[in-house]
Amino acid sequence: MKILAVDSSAIPASAAVWEDGRLLGEFYSNTRQTHSQTLLPMVENLLKCTQTALNEIDLFAVSAGPGSFTGVRIGVACVKGLAMPEDKPCAGVSTLEAIAWNLAHLRGTICAVMDARCQQVYNAVFEADGESLRRLTPDRAIAIKDLAQEASGWEAPIYLVGDGAKLCHGSPEFSQLGAKLPPEHLLYQRASGVIAAALRAQPVSCAQLAPVYLRMPQAERELRRKGAPRPLDPGQGL
Repeated sequence: MKILAVDSSAIPASAAVWEDGRLLGEFYSNTRQTHSQTLLPMVENLLKCTQTALNEIDLFAVSAGPGSFTGVRIGVACVKGLAMPEDKPCAGVSTLEAIAWNLAHLRGTICAVMDARCQQVYNAVFEADGESLRRLTPDRAIAIKDLAQEASGWEAPIYLVGDGAKLCHGSPEFSQLGAKLPPEHLLYQRASGVIAAALRAQPVSCAQLAPVYLRMPQAERELRRKGAPRPLDPGQGL
């Protein structure tokens, strides 16, 4: 089986191709280039470098959220567009789980965190046994101080991973917990982690694939506050 995975849920973007237990190739970029302009060319170049035809892909995978609202939508739209011509199955996976797979080779508590602004993070907690992960919490939005209070009861060692890891690690609430940071190349989400999560996910049709948000975009929250009706999600009905 061949899997093509992409991630554009935050500032980094990546794409990876996997076949029967072997990572054939992975492209990764951690710049502020616009994902709508760079993600598809990245995929095309990766397929060329791995000598993989698009019709050879058996499963298309993407980090479907949480994350940047625009970035998540770009990734999901990219995968839907690639999968749709031959109606190939898709897997939309938790961005937080994909991040946590970076550290599955360790033993301890993996705390995946993405900066959600306003002293909050998107978070999920996993137990790593050196080979695999066991989920301990659902994906959620949580205040850093509340997460630190919860973390005081976790088994050590505790590893923080994701673009919110340094934010948490440097906070007064986390300073006494002895939480560890992984090296930079393991800190952020990447498409190979999306593949690891997709191998354990239930595939859906490209029509069913949709972003997953833990809270509404700021503009939509403002509309709700003013009593305006919720706008139709561009992904609905596709």
